[in-house]
Amino acid sequence: MSFLNCCCTLPEVWRFSYKDIKRATDGFRRIVDNSSHGTAYKAKLQNGNWVLVKEVDVSNDQVDAFYRELQLLGRLHHRHIVALSGFSIGRKRFLVFENIENGSLKEHLNDPLKTPLNWRTRLQIAIDVAAALEYLHFFCEPPVYHVSINSSTIMLDENFTAKLSDVGLLSSGGNFVTSPHISCSKECMGQACGNIIFQLGLLILELITGQSSAEGGADLIKWVQKSCFRRSVHNMIDPDLGNNYDSQELRGLLAVARLCLKSVDKPTHFAPQIFRYLQKKVGIA
Repeated sequence: MSFLNCCCTLPEVWRFSYKDIKRATDGFRRIVDNSSHGTAYKAKLQNGNWVLVKEVDVSNDQVDAFYRELQLLGRLHHRHIVALSGFSIGRKRFLVFENIENGSLKEHLNDPLKTPLNWRTRLQIAIDVAAALEYLHFFCEPPVYHVSINSSTIMLDENFTAKLSDVGLLSSGGNFVTSPHISCSKECMGQACGNIIFQLGLLILELITGQSSAEGGADLIKWVQKSCFRRSVHNMIDPDLGNNYDSQELRGLLAVARLCLKSVDKPTHFAPQIFRYLQKKVGIA
């Protein structure tokens, strides 16, 4: 695919030069994340707007895959998915996304200097993520199944609305992967969907407990799968919440998490069901 053809189909996505990116990131000094998900920078454009810049490690034989990534991300329009604003294909390749004022969910769950998230905000974050998955799986053509869901990839805007930031063809290590698409077998699509729903279950447990779900969340899974886990629920609540939560809503949220965790091999419930179930269980319309 030529660069020109790629750009013509993405009228709202801007092309930046390497110098633009370097200037906007203050010489690549405004690092906001440097992990297995790659290096991300906070950047200020010449028009005064702040954006998020992610560096993409692309080899010469992956250029077409990079353009496919641009096409995919440029066509995603949903209030719970971080929007692509631009890109750079100069000396290095970068993706430029809308700025998310309140940073990542991980920061708010782990940084003692941040104001703790209240119970209603946590409930709404779970619903926001489920709504994004419904869009990706059932309203995109072809469906998008490469999504990484954890507290590091969930971003929060000025109103603490949650947005997915790791969507597309890139793996967390910066390599391009083959995502299941509409021509894949039902088994292939089922496994991919099941893995995503499983990740949502882990995220819900992290919202409840404040404990990291990194490395598969083995401890959280063991806890919630115990037959007597309900007797220890109140001991597992994030201390930042104190007693400021609704017990009935907590039970509903845990029920949803347990359903999601059963989907590790293949989904027992799909995103629209989880989305509606969350709304019903926690009483948020």
